[in-house]
Amino acid sequence: MNRRHFIRIIGGTAFTSAVAPNYLFASQGNGPSGVLVEASSFADMGGWKLDTQFYQQMGGNVLLAHGMGEPVENAKTKFTIPAAGKWRTWVRTRDWCPGDWEAPGRFKIKVDGDELAPVFGTEPGWAWQSGGEVELTAGEHTLELEDLTGFDGRCDAVFFTRDENPTLPNDDLPQLAAWKDRVTGRADFEIEEKSYDVVIIGGGLSGCAAALAARREGLSVALVQDRHLFGGNTSEEIRVHTLGISGKSEDIISKIDTTVHYPNGDEMAKEDQVKRERSMDESGADLFRSHMAVGLGKDGDKITSVEARDIRTGIIRRFTAPVFIDATGDAWLGYWAGADFRYGRESREEFNEGWDRYGERWSPAEPDNKILGTSVIWNSEQTHTPSRFPEVPWALPVAKNHEAINGNWYWEYSADHLHQIDDAEEIRDHLLRAIFGSFANAKRHPKHATVQLKWVAFNGGKRESRRLMGDHIYTMGDATSHTGFPDTVVEETRALDGHYQRADTGSPLDFLSRAMFLRLDEPYYIPFRCFYSRNIPNLMMAGRCFSCSHVGLSGPRVMRTCAQMGVATGYAAAVCKKHGALPREVGEKHIGELRTLIGYVA
Repeated sequence: MNRRHFIRIIGGTAFTSAVAPNYLFASQGNGPSGVLVEASSFADMGGWKLDTQFYQQMGGNVLLAHGMGEPVENAKTKFTIPAAGKWRTWVRTRDWCPGDWEAPGRFKIKVDGDELAPVFGTEPGWAWQSGGEVELTAGEHTLELEDLTGFDGRCDAVFFTRDENPTLPNDDLPQLAAWKDRVTGRADFEIEEKSYDVVIIGGGLSGCAAALAARREGLSVALVQDRHLFGGNTSEEIRVHTLGISGKSEDIISKIDTTVHYPNGDEMAKEDQVKRERSMDESGADLFRSHMAVGLGKDGDKITSVEARDIRTGIIRRFTAPVFIDATGDAWLGYWAGADFRYGRESREEFNEGWDRYGERWSPAEPDNKILGTSVIWNSEQTHTPSRFPEVPWALPVAKNHEAINGNWYWEYSADHLHQIDDAEEIRDHLLRAIFGSFANAKRHPKHATVQLKWVAFNGGKRESRRLMGDHIYTMGDATSHTGFPDTVVEETRALDGHYQRADTGSPLDFLSRAMFLRLDEPYYIPFRCFYSRNIPNLMMAGRCFSCSHVGLSGPRVMRTCAQMGVATGYAAAVCKKHGALPREVGEKHIGELRTLIGYVA
């Protein structure tokens, strides 16, 4: 008989237990006692931004002073001290750009309006920086984060303790998470559990489309999203324009993607966001915005539940369902569950069918870990008065002599020594250095005297990372041969579109990319077998983590195509419920029914 396992995962490390479902790693929670104030829980964030995208890599949802060179308004909150006396303070932060210059992300801490002596954000790597002692009375106090630079200072948490030399959890991320739960009292909370017909993790266009399709068929749906907005790369936080076609699913996709190709940073991105949020609010799905998936339950090979942490409160909720959809982009759910996956480029010989019709001609002779990069989009505006931009010596080693006043999709970074998931914060930060350095260079010219930064994304727009393997691996040959499949559920017409860094061709700038296109004269098609895991029987996937080769991803990775994948999996969940079937059985026994729901003529 299979034992049911409950798995809490952070930083790629899984701890498994066969005990009661409210297992919270109590044995992993060693650390000093005191008062912990997590930055994500601040009542008033001021001008600081809540940055949730690196939780799995560094163990926190942080406040980011993203002021584009202008110090942002203080973040403020209240906290309670249980006993009067001297309290030692510790701040979890990092110098995100160490070198022979002042740290760009410096900030101060104020307690009851009085500044602590140290300047924070000056030590490399995520770590606890000492703030010295402060005399506090019992009762309520105020805490403020005061940005000094406007250049992306970051804070995970502030800790007050009576211990003289505390050893604080830091690099062991499961231990850090367990300690945070213990010291805040969350470890004693019962976990709320809710059951649904389908649980969808990830609120980009793929996840939203899956939710809308499942709701159209009357399913109860939980949609879990790790940011406060839906839309993923097309959200107003990232502003990558959508490409691709809506196929047979225009009626659903038009509810969540309503704009034409807008310039980066255009106000239309905000208008699109309002419409998308309204559509999702009216969908009837249970929406869990700002919830970070942190673990799952399994019974044998099947997923039984997913756990998600409320980003603001840290409270964990558990969602159960017979089927799950991974729309995270980074394939977190499948990765945790042990699903087969790939990362990187295959050898051109692995998929050499139809070699005369291109095959995998963009692949290398030997497999490697090169993949498409992450973009950070930005723009500026003309004003009526001259303005200055701060000196940024810390940015110039990346920007070099490059000059620019805006940047579109090709401000993209991928490097052989960096992993698009594990090193995601470093990749984003490298692009910020490129942006601020290039803009500073441009501002030296009189013609740009009245130009000022208008908007710089702080969330990276990823193109590729893990790809979950299904019963079919979609390849370049499938696209170029225009193969029609009996279980086709997605179609596309756009060119195959691979990117490479300009530095690979000798450019001194490693943060810009170029695209190579192969335009096709007919549509190409993707079968349902690409949208369920081959070894986790109740897991489907939608979006850029679908089952494909690196080059096979180059065409269908864009957002409208990915939304079609969401529609297919959302309807498939309905067919699963109707017949008491698993996704593979839908493909084998009920594919005509699924295709009819999508809009294909029987």
